[in-house]
Amino acid sequence: MIDENMSDILYDLAVIGAGPGGYHAAIRAAQYGAKVALIEKEKLGGTCLNWGCIPTKALYASAHLIEKINEANEFGIEISDYKLSFAKAVERKNKVVQELVEGIEALEKGWKNDVYYGFGTILGGNMDTGFEISIEGKDNTTIKAKRVIIATGSSPALIPTFNIDHERILTSDDILDPNFKSLPEKLLIIGAGVIGCEFANIFATYGSKVIMLEYLSSPIATEEPMIVKVLQKKFEENGIEIHTSQNVLSVENISTGVRATTCSADIPRDQISSAEKNIFEADLCLVSIGRAKESKNIGLEQLGIETDRGAIKANPDTLETAVRGIYAIGDVTGGIMLAHVASYEGDIAVANALASIGGFPVHEMKTNYTVVPATIFTSPNIGSVGYRRNVAKNLGYDVLMGQFPYQSLGKAKCMGEEEGFIMILADKETHKILGASCIGTEAPELIAEITLAMQHGLTIHDVTETIHSHPTISEMVLEGCEAVVGKSIHKKGHPIHH
Repeated sequence: MIDENMSDILYDLAVIGAGPGGYHAAIRAAQYGAKVALIEKEKLGGTCLNWGCIPTKALYASAHLIEKINEANEFGIEISDYKLSFAKAVERKNKVVQELVEGIEALEKGWKNDVYYGFGTILGGNMDTGFEISIEGKDNTTIKAKRVIIATGSSPALIPTFNIDHERILTSDDILDPNFKSLPEKLLIIGAGVIGCEFANIFATYGSKVIMLEYLSSPIATEEPMIVKVLQKKFEENGIEIHTSQNVLSVENISTGVRATTCSADIPRDQISSAEKNIFEADLCLVSIGRAKESKNIGLEQLGIETDRGAIKANPDTLETAVRGIYAIGDVTGGIMLAHVASYEGDIAVANALASIGGFPVHEMKTNYTVVPATIFTSPNIGSVGYRRNVAKNLGYDVLMGQFPYQSLGKAKCMGEEEGFIMILADKETHKILGASCIGTEAPELIAEITLAMQHGLTIHDVTETIHSHPTISEMVLEGCEAVVGKSIHKKGHPIHH
């Protein structure tokens, strides 16, 4: 709670929204010496920390431990008569989230940022006189700031067709609610993208029967086909059903459970009424097919800031909106909707905002989205960065590809983590790395090295000439890069010709 006598302070920067973009931007601005106000309507950390990235990873950690326990006998450990408690896993998840929220609170306090809890609305103003912002909620006040960053994020899309009632037909927010502790016997998931697949993995590992319905012809369609094939095989082994090319016509709460009616996604709309229908039933339904941008009622219309289907329009280079002095970052812009991209954009927006004020040790910056890593925490993990093979070829690159399997790596074999592979793409002419995809243990961590290499325009040889510690999982990157030019030591290839 902020004292009322502080309400007339002119801040250098006000940040609306305290998710991974907003709270990060507030701290970064304070590091440059700015006086900052951070406004949050619910909890610090936003969706990522409270209803997204972090809670799902905490539950994934529990699920992964179950997998390892089931393999314990192979490691010489006999475990019997153990019980699974989804409720306890949720309690641990809640504790992890709470500790991290408290950590952010401590950081903002440590940087002397004023945190206001309430809904922020920009009432008006300009970059010469400052912007007035009303706050309604736990803290009811009005503040003024020289510059504003909007980081209000997104929320699960409430599509009418799916009749989301938050009782049996749920969003990801509902299923990650701190009080959601009952494991469904049968779970229906609409959408086999990243969110759907991560939840499918968690609930199937805990014993739920999982059925997935996907409109496209493939789950996680943005990934390499070979990566998807490995994941589908693992899902089948775990009893997860994936029905692709399914147009979900309706979802109903039938008191004892849920019922979804679908038809083939290939059927034209005018023929749907007579099409053959499929019925799927379960105890609960998770709808994970999209997110809505949180841009309503924050003052955009009065200011003349345009939106496109809720996404705030901002300069793609500077992140400044049509109103000079107001910037937008993260999910609310409708760009790459990843937490780490929001944090990156926070850095860009802060630099440009403070540079326009003057007097701060910072210069203007422009965005660069050419190298953005992505991760999926299924079992096995998935990590990717840069171009996919078909995209690189369509752009005119003569693509070299190298693959290396986990089963050929000593450390992976010792760990009992032999599932999956890494594939690395390079330009045949320059040998610069174009992209990489990996499925297997620690895949997201492996992709970090490739991301750094790509960011600095390194070649395959720059990586292979770097000594990698043995035995480590990081040798997957070394061997994968060597495989691009036929030099992988632990994979049979062809002789090297000069």
